[in-house]
Amino acid sequence: MDALVTGGTGFVGANLVRELLADGRTVRVLARKDGDRRALEGCAVEIAEGDLLDVDSLRAAVKGARQVYHVAADYRLWARDPRELYRANVDGTRHILTAAAEAGAGRIVYTSTVGALGIPKDGTPGDETSRVGLEDMVGPYKASKFLAERVADELAARGAPIVIVNPSAPIGSWDVKPTPTGQMVVDFLKGKMVAALDTGLNIVHVRDVARGHILAAERGRVGQKYVLGHHNMSLIEIFRALAGITGLRAPRFRVPYGVAWMAALCMEGACRVTGRPPQVPLNAVRMARKRMYFSADKAVSELGLPQTPAEDALRDAVVWFVERGYAPKPVGLRAA
Repeated sequence: MDALVTGGTGFVGANLVRELLADGRTVRVLARKDGDRRALEGCAVEIAEGDLLDVDSLRAAVKGARQVYHVAADYRLWARDPRELYRANVDGTRHILTAAAEAGAGRIVYTSTVGALGIPKDGTPGDETSRVGLEDMVGPYKASKFLAERVADELAARGAPIVIVNPSAPIGSWDVKPTPTGQMVVDFLKGKMVAALDTGLNIVHVRDVARGHILAAERGRVGQKYVLGHHNMSLIEIFRALAGITGLRAPRFRVPYGVAWMAALCMEGACRVTGRPPQVPLNAVRMARKRMYFSADKAVSELGLPQTPAEDALRDAVVWFVERGYAPKPVGLRAA
């Protein structure tokens, strides 16, 4: 078996599976027994049923895999019980990376996030060397991913052939259960975006992120990490690009941070009663206080990371969401 992919039923993982298959690789996907597998539509893969907290299932899944890509994560910005995120993202990472190393995998790629990296106070983009500590992490998701990255560092230092990748904000096709960035595109298409916070993201085509994983396995240095990103854009710039693609109107107003914070706080208060996730988690607003701008220069120079234009990534996402019925087709949607 050429590769095992955890999280292959998710957004980045499903695109990684497709890139591996396009390269002629044989792929095994770790998936929960009753999990949603829509993102693997049309993919000829072997399914290994298991769970990151079930060590025996992981040992069976990694057996014979020459490469292991640990993409799976509990990506929630709000959880009634935050301990669930630490169990999946920290304990689960230790379990799968250890199992892969013990099984003799030739290369292990761990998918972290730019959220686990530092953002310089002088406004310059962050990178793999930016200073950061656990105290800088906003919310349990980022904290758990920061700690999981330390697990990967620890195992690499002990000889495991681990390379770390830190994707920024992927956008594109097969975002079946829309990520926060994908949901933002869906909401824009539905006309729900009438105002925006003064923040920014590093936008990257999800296909480039998937290819970056493969390049990390082939060319990445063990124990090193690589930002998989591309274009730094303010939220207003993202909406203007979407407006140019769709013909829809971009938001013209900025929401003051204090107003967004109070609204999110009230939503979370209601969720503690209903148990349903808030439409806007408080941690999402807290994260938005800083522009998540990063440099992917290291991945471009060392790995050859592709740099698909951000507008192409946004257009591909729009077309996919429209074709799949997530949002109505804009009258002004123009072809590439």
